[in-house]
Amino acid sequence: MNNEELIKKLKTIIKPYIQDEAAFKALSQDTDFVKDLKINSANLVDIILDIEDEFDIRLENEDMEQMLTVKSAMDIVTTKLNA
Repeated sequence: MNNEELIKKLKTIIKPYIQDEAAFKALSQDTDFVKDLKINSANLVDIILDIEDEFDIRLENEDMEQMLTVKSAMDIVTTKLNA
C-alpha cells in the first residue's frame, strides 16, 4: 500500500471525529489530530480502535501514545503491516 492509499484510508477513519472541517480538507502528513483537527482524547482512542480493525493490526500502548499526527499514524501502520 502506498502513502496515497494509506492517507485515503486514514481520512475515511478520521472523518467522523473531526471538529475542524477546513483543517480536514487540508489534511497532510503533518496534520496533528488534536491541535489541527480538534479531535478529543476519547475520540482519538476510537480512531485507534478503528485503525486496528481496518488494517487488522494490534497497536500497543506505546504505539497509541506516539500516534498524534497523520505521519506517525502512517509510520506505525506501515511498520505493523510489514512485521
